[in-house]
Amino acid sequence: MYGPDFTFNGVPACDWREPETYADADVVIIGAPFDGGTSHRPGTRFGPAKIRGSDYLSYDGQRPHLAMRVEPLATDLVVKDAGDVEVYSGEVLRSCQAIEDAVAFVATHGAIPLILGGDHTITWPDATGVSRHTGAGKVSLIHFDAHADTGNMTFGSLYGHGQPMRRLIESGAVRGDRFLQLGLRGYWPEPETLDWMADQHMKSFHMSEIVARGLDAVLDEAFAIALDDCDAVFLSVDIDVCDPAHAPGTGTPEPGGMTARQLLDAVSRICHELPVAGMDVVEVSPPYDHAEITALLANRVVLEALAGMARRRMDAGDGVTWRRSTPLLENRGTEKPD
Repeated sequence: MYGPDFTFNGVPACDWREPETYADADVVIIGAPFDGGTSHRPGTRFGPAKIRGSDYLSYDGQRPHLAMRVEPLATDLVVKDAGDVEVYSGEVLRSCQAIEDAVAFVATHGAIPLILGGDHTITWPDATGVSRHTGAGKVSLIHFDAHADTGNMTFGSLYGHGQPMRRLIESGAVRGDRFLQLGLRGYWPEPETLDWMADQHMKSFHMSEIVARGLDAVLDEAFAIALDDCDAVFLSVDIDVCDPAHAPGTGTPEPGGMTARQLLDAVSRICHELPVAGMDVVEVSPPYDHAEITALLANRVVLEALAGMARRRMDAGDGVTWRRSTPLLENRGTEKPD
């Protein structure tokens, strides 16, 4: 909707309304340029275009992953881009319904929907759309964010980027006891909302806990909960989970967050080890970005996720290709690909 009509890193285009255009696709990228739910700095409606276009390499639809030894855009996965869902930021319910319908349609027709936001309001329709395919309460949610997004009402509205997680749990699309939040910090929510979260048996890992225990230990615990009595995982990445030094282009920056390296490693591990049925990357606000730092990080979050999915598929198969050669860190330059 906003900006040139190009696809994510040059992957083939498709139309989400026409399943035959992505019948061979493992993942379909969908843009959701909605920022009508922001409470502070707007601009995330321009996020999908910037995430698609922030790369210094050729837009040839190929990105061989150095460490994973996979090519996640065309060879070891097939990825297509359906462009943006038509939304109007002045009408939150109409826009969310349009996003939910697109996500559900893609999931029902066999592809993993990967949604580029947009503000975090869109996780409500994103995860709901996936749950329409997997079954309500059968998909857990792993949520990277500085903020819990479990508020009930903001500025007199039930809908916005501070409330999607409450709406998801209240609707039954996602179970509260299978809702994992990582990276929370700052000065909100208030005790009343924290009490509601405890009543839902949500599990939240504060940034100080990640620092104290280590990210891998926290992920180990989150994984065990996520796969208990759930068939799949929805991954939601709010770019403000990272410290503003690593992601300045966002609407509600909160100092003291993850590094870009931590986020990329976590996303890679999640998509490699867990059955991810859907994903979104949200809150990239290009008007507040500097030198495309935030948009480039979001682009790489998507690539790490896709590489993890591709590696998971390769590890589950019997085939051996050059991408299954000696791991990068053991390769000193003398070995040649199989």
